[in-house]
Amino acid sequence: MAVTGDETESAATGDIPAYQLRSPNSGLAQSIVMAASPSSMQSPSSQHAEEITRKREVRLMKNREAARECRRKKKEYVKCLENRVAVLENQNKTLIEELKALKDIYCHKAE
Repeated sequence: MAVTGDETESAATGDIPAYQLRSPNSGLAQSIVMAASPSSMQSPSSQHAEEITRKREVRLMKNREAARECRRKKKEYVKCLENRVAVLENQNKTLIEELKALKDIYCHKAE
């Protein structure tokens, strides 16, 4: 069989090239569809759907990572606040004891 080199596009296949082949014995033209890469064999709408799906997966992955980072920062912030509360409670307790001692001294001097 010999390839005539005439490339035709079929309305049914759209983007898949077809070649006319003539056999030396019959002289009749036979159409053969050449295999193409999987992405080029898909219709534009399925390629678009795959692109949307891929973009969605990337967006979801980025969102998960951002959420993880946000939770980590929030935990760190809460720990800092808890430490500050502990420091301020100790400081308050110390100041209350100091105030009580000063009141005792003041009261004894007044007598």
